[in-house]
Amino acid sequence: MSADQRAGGPATPHVAHKRRPAPTAEELRARIPGWGADLDPADRPSFPRLVWQDGRSGAHWDYPAEQPGGQRRERSVEHAQLTPVFGTAQPLHGVSGAVRRLAYSRYSEGRLAHWLLLMAGDRVDAWGAHARSVLSGRPDQPLTETGVVGEVTHHGLASRRRGNRTDARHHLLDPLVVAGPWVAAAAGAVLGVRALVRTARS
Repeated sequence: MSADQRAGGPATPHVAHKRRPAPTAEELRARIPGWGADLDPADRPSFPRLVWQDGRSGAHWDYPAEQPGGQRRERSVEHAQLTPVFGTAQPLHGVSGAVRRLAYSRYSEGRLAHWLLLMAGDRVDAWGAHARSVLSGRPDQPLTETGVVGEVTHHGLASRRRGNRTDARHHLLDPLVVAGPWVAAAAGAVLGVRALVRTARS
C-alpha cells in the first residue's frame, strides 16, 4: 500500500517526472500523526550532545604530535588527513604499490573501483612473491604449505564428515580455491610455451 493510500488519497503509479509538488510540512503533520516530532532540536532528547561544549567531549587526551613521513602514506580521498599515528610495516612497492596508490588517490572507499584495485594490487603482490620464490631457487610448495597433506595424514575427511562444522558449506570449494590458481597458471604456461613453439616453427 502506498503512502497516498494509507493517507486516504488516490494511488498514483511511479513515474519518471514529478507529477505534483511535494507536500508541505503542515500537510504532512495534518495527515500523519506525529510527523516531524523531532524537527525542533529542543524536542530531541539527544540535542545537547549535538552542540559542542568545552570540557564535555569525553576525550581525556590532547591531540598527539603527528608521526613524520605522512606525506608518503596513502589515505582515502574522503579523509582530510592521516591519523596522527600510522603503520609503516608494509610499505608499498613495485607494480602492486602503484595499483594501490591509484585506488587511494582517485577513488573513494564507497566506490567499487577502490576495492577492486586493492584486490588487484594484492594479487599482483602475491604473484610477484611467487615469482621471487622461483627465482630464489626455493619455490613455493603448494602441496605441503597449504595443508593439503594434512587432509590425508590427520583424518581430514573424517573430521569434515562428523560434527557440526561451520565451514562445511565450502568444503567442495576448498580444492578449487587452493589449487585453482596453480592449475590456471600451469595451463597458461603450457599454452604460452605451445604458442612460442608454433611461432618458432612457422
